[in-house]
Amino acid sequence: MLWQKVDKYAAICCKILWRSGFEAYPVGGCVRDLMLGHVPGDWDVTANALPEQVMELFDHTVPTGIKHGTVTVIMDGVSIEVTTFRTEEGYSDARHPDGVRFDATLEQDLARRDFTVNAMALARDGSVVDPFGGQADLKAKVIRCVGDPDRRFSEDALRMFRAVRFGAQLGFAIEENTLKALKQNAGKAKCLAAERVRVEVEKTICSHRPEQVGTLFDLGLMAAWSKERPTGTGRLATLPTQPMLRWAGLCACLDPEDVEGFLRGLKLDGATIRACTSGWTLYRNGVPKTDDQWRRALIGYGVDGCRACAAMAGAEALAQLDAVQAQDPCIRVEQLALTGGELAQMGLSGAEIGVAQRRMLEFVANHPEANTRQRLLAAMENLIG
Repeated sequence: MLWQKVDKYAAICCKILWRSGFEAYPVGGCVRDLMLGHVPGDWDVTANALPEQVMELFDHTVPTGIKHGTVTVIMDGVSIEVTTFRTEEGYSDARHPDGVRFDATLEQDLARRDFTVNAMALARDGSVVDPFGGQADLKAKVIRCVGDPDRRFSEDALRMFRAVRFGAQLGFAIEENTLKALKQNAGKAKCLAAERVRVEVEKTICSHRPEQVGTLFDLGLMAAWSKERPTGTGRLATLPTQPMLRWAGLCACLDPEDVEGFLRGLKLDGATIRACTSGWTLYRNGVPKTDDQWRRALIGYGVDGCRACAAMAGAEALAQLDAVQAQDPCIRVEQLALTGGELAQMGLSGAEIGVAQRRMLEFVANHPEANTRQRLLAAMENLIG
């Protein structure tokens, strides 16, 4: 029985609502994941209780989206999103409803959702409320819009990205009419906030089928952020599922004129932008081939820049870099066996110390066994002569 697999706190949340005379159901992605045998990452409950009524019933709540009927209930640090049955009307920004009504039935609430596999609820008796054929689509492994796909995508353009992302995560195909509507509505993607697009792209490239990211470009969904279309996206699956490495791999597949501009346009974090931009420079200048070359690159481009470059080059380059890093090479002045203070005692000062340290780093990159005080002292005459 599916209720036996429901999260303890989601079940308690429903029971408290039931005891107070309300309807309450786990809903959406958590029900889908339960039916697929997966462990849900998030738990959502839909109920006919108004947000104010939900907040009165629980000790710790946060009005995370009270305008749209959503209250987050927190129990022992676990968050459960409780949303009131609702209908929506008007989507002038192609993203959010202009108006929300809280006089809906469960079926009307499910009817406003994006895809059939996300429009199911778990009833109190353990049955699945499934008015739109979500169970059949789970078995057929297809992503299908609830109702008219043109309407669904006009209501919220981000759903087009979610269709591709769910296909990549679940290994499902996009149903024919849904795909047709996706193509027809692709131009609406330019209205979306870059941050929301970034999240969907990242979830796609970090899925088990990251090559499906190419679909986003092929359908024109990414036209506002990239003029290029990626090739060879199959190699993304050979990389670890670390976002920075997958983004670096995508950059190599795109071969963009401006890596930094592409990533900044999608509002990525600064660390990822710096790593991929630095890695792109190294990648274009020539991927290191030997351990010595990787050690010198680590000194010049840093660990993240080198890892981004290796991801761009592929799994073999990344494995070689991993092996070099496992040797704990000396790539920073703090790791040198001869300190700046000792160089000062030898009569060097100011910029001379910096020059000597850089030369010592280059020396130990080629001779890693030489990072000892004695060897560096012996080499100093040649290094600073």
